[in-house]
Amino acid sequence: QVQLVESGGGLVQAGGSLRLSCAASGRTFSIYTMAWFRQAPGKEREFAAAISRSGTRTYYADSVKGRFTISRDNAKNTLYLQMNSLKPEDTAVYYCAAEIHGLVGTTSPDYNYWGQGTQVTVSS
Repeated sequence: QVQLVESGGGLVQAGGSLRLSCAASGRTFSIYTMAWFRQAPGKEREFAAAISRSGTRTYYADSVKGRFTISRDNAKNTLYLQMNSLKPEDTAVYYCAAEIHGLVGTTSPDYNYWGQGTQVTVSS
């Protein structure tokens, strides 16, 4: 089992940047495929980005492609999401998630473990 704790959220103006972190503890971090999801008020949770166990493969939702970068540091047991050119529609609670089987999914049921989330608010 793995425990996930997100940080780095906050309030930023449109066009600005934020870097989210997700610290993992418990089982060896490098065995998990990792992902970021987000949930805006009144909307379902949606996939944002995912990264393979080794970090060599990354995947993005069309809505964030070219603006967000997912990365991981397996030595530090930490997942990151660099968010640039933020838009008001990026406002959401951002969650990191872990998948045990090494598969890369884009839906919530694909992932086994979740953090508590961190709020990102982008003002216009």
